[in-house]
Amino acid sequence: MKTTEALFNLRADDDAAFEDLALETFRFQAAECPPYREYLARIEVDPRTVTRWREIPFLPIELFKSHDVYCGDAAPEAVFTSSATTGMTPSHHAMRSLALYEKAFRTAFRIFYGEASKMSLYALLPNYLRRKGSSLVYMADRLIADCGSGGFYLDDYDALLRDMAADPKPKILLGVSYALWDLAERYAPPLHDTVVMETGGMKGYREELPKEEFHRILCRAFGVGEIHSEYGMAELTSQAYSAGGNLFRCPPWMRVVARDVNDPFDLLPDGSRGGLDIVDLANRWSCAFIQTQDAGRVAADGSFVVEGRIDRAEIRGCNLLVQ
Repeated sequence: MKTTEALFNLRADDDAAFEDLALETFRFQAAECPPYREYLARIEVDPRTVTRWREIPFLPIELFKSHDVYCGDAAPEAVFTSSATTGMTPSHHAMRSLALYEKAFRTAFRIFYGEASKMSLYALLPNYLRRKGSSLVYMADRLIADCGSGGFYLDDYDALLRDMAADPKPKILLGVSYALWDLAERYAPPLHDTVVMETGGMKGYREELPKEEFHRILCRAFGVGEIHSEYGMAELTSQAYSAGGNLFRCPPWMRVVARDVNDPFDLLPDGSRGGLDIVDLANRWSCAFIQTQDAGRVAADGSFVVEGRIDRAEIRGCNLLVQ
C-alpha cells in the first residue's frame, strides 16, 4: 500500500510529510471507523474543517474496551488484548495486518538499537506469557527470532543468568518491572554488555515506586549506568523507547502531545504537565489518534516523560471523554 510505504519512509524532521499522512489517515478513519465517526459527530467536529494534525480530535482510549475500533469489513489477522486486573474489562485491538505490525516494531527497533541480528534479546515477561493476546509477547517473539539468540524466561532466573553469561553477543534484557525488581533483589547480578529495558509496570505484584528510585535500585543491582524503557500498549501498533532518565523518543510516524486534563480538546504548551495524546500512524486500520490515561510532559523536540496515570481527582467538572 502506498500509504504504508510512505509511513516507514518518513524522516523525523519532515513535518510536512507527517502532516499530510496524518490528515489522510484522519479522513480515512473518520469515514471508515464507526466508533471514531460517531465520536466526531457527538463532539460536533466536521472532518472537512480539520486542516492541521494538531486539530484532529483524539479518541478516548477507554473505547477500545467497549467498542470495536476497526476500519472496514475484512477480518483481522489477530486481536491483541490489554492486561487487566480481576473484574476489569481488557481493551481489544483488532490487527488487520500482522505484516504491518511487524514492519512497525522492526523498523522502530532498528532505529533505536540497530540490527537485531547483531544482538540477543532475553525476555522476562511472566505475566504476559501466562495470558493470550499480548502484543508485547508477539513482538518479543519475532525480535528474538530476528536476533537468532536469547529467549523467553518465566521465573527461572538461574537459567536466565547462566544463558546470558555464556552469550558473547551484546544483549538486551527486556523485563516487566516487577520481575526485574525480583531479579535485582534476589540475585543482584552484574550484567555485562547488556541493556536493561523495563516495561509494563508492577501489575499489582510490587509496590509502585517513583521511576527514578526504581531505576536507581536496578542500576545498583545490575551494575549499569542507565535503565532503558519501552513504551507501548495493546491499543497502539508502535512503541517509543527511552535510553535512560524516563525520556522517551518516538519513531518518525508517531507523535505525542499533552492536553489539559479538564479540557480534552486543549493542547498544552511544551513542557506542561497533562494527559498524553498519541498519534500512531501505524494504527491504520483502527484509530491513529489516541487519548491515553497517562500523564506526562512533552518537550519541544517531541521527546516525552511519563509521570504516571491520570488521577481521577485531577479531572473536575464535565468531561466528554467517555460520554
